[in-house]
Amino acid sequence: MGLFRFTRFAAAITLLLASGAGLAAETQPSLLGDVRIHDPSVIEVNDRFIAFQTGGDGGAAHGATRTKTSPDGITWTDSGAVGKGLPAWVVPTLGYKPTNIWAPSISRRGDVFSLYYSLSTFGVQVSAIGLMTHSALDLDPARPGEGWQDQGVVLTSKIHDDFNAIDPFRIDTADGRAFLAFGSFWNGIKLTELDPVTGKRLDPEAPYIALASRGGAGIEAPSILEHDGRFYLFVSFDQCCRGLKSTYSIRVGRADQVSGPYIDREGRPLLEGGGSLLLGSTGRFIGPGGQETRDTAHGPMLAYHFYDGDDLGKSKLQYSPVKWTSDGWPDLDPLP
Repeated sequence: MGLFRFTRFAAAITLLLASGAGLAAETQPSLLGDVRIHDPSVIEVNDRFIAFQTGGDGGAAHGATRTKTSPDGITWTDSGAVGKGLPAWVVPTLGYKPTNIWAPSISRRGDVFSLYYSLSTFGVQVSAIGLMTHSALDLDPARPGEGWQDQGVVLTSKIHDDFNAIDPFRIDTADGRAFLAFGSFWNGIKLTELDPVTGKRLDPEAPYIALASRGGAGIEAPSILEHDGRFYLFVSFDQCCRGLKSTYSIRVGRADQVSGPYIDREGRPLLEGGGSLLLGSTGRFIGPGGQETRDTAHGPMLAYHFYDGDDLGKSKLQYSPVKWTSDGWPDLDPLP
């Protein structure tokens, strides 16, 4: 990030409170512009920020993943769709036509961007995760939807599986390996190792690794952050997508290995329903979740959506630095 843009971003996350003592208190940034979004995944490209999001139902792009761009991580503008709609393999693989593409997740390894995405419908376990790729050398941050190549299906779920193949998140670990976390409801969050180059499963016959479960209750949207030799698993508990009635909250656990076991701050295993609260509904910020964490050149960042209690429950973006407590747990500044 250029010095000017970084200075703007740093300034935006500090708010002077009008108190008698005149004390300064940091808050999460107050974002501007077109921040309507659901299931955000944010990455920085050539000093600009790109957010990928769940596509709208139908419309000109037929449910394709949508994008937004920002020069500084603060002010956002809609920048169109990725592609023209569902890839050709989706209907033959699932046996039905989803109305839109869900929960895209962007990551970079070397000179390749990988964009994982979900195909499903509410309450249905017959789902799939696909992959698109783009050369990092020619991705235009002003036109982030152009030039993607679909690489097909990565994994699927079917009736009677103990997982649902949605909400993908790729982590490339410090030892050169790559993994995909995924899952929603059913028996929770799973993990599989990827071929770091192809982005597909390293061993398609290997069993999935269980990371977190609530015994069928709401848990989804996993993302994993590697920090100071430990791994932190962020998940959303409960229900999204109900506007002001949404009950999402962001939870976290940590482990010494990417494969777990993950334990929360109170010592509860995430496989047994544990998960320390990082952020719940506060004021107009209803049902925060659908989150992703990414390590950046300026420290780890958390992207999530919330339902705006001051704007009819519309789903909006929040993008905030992750802080750390003295005992090594992630924390966030107060909401703006």
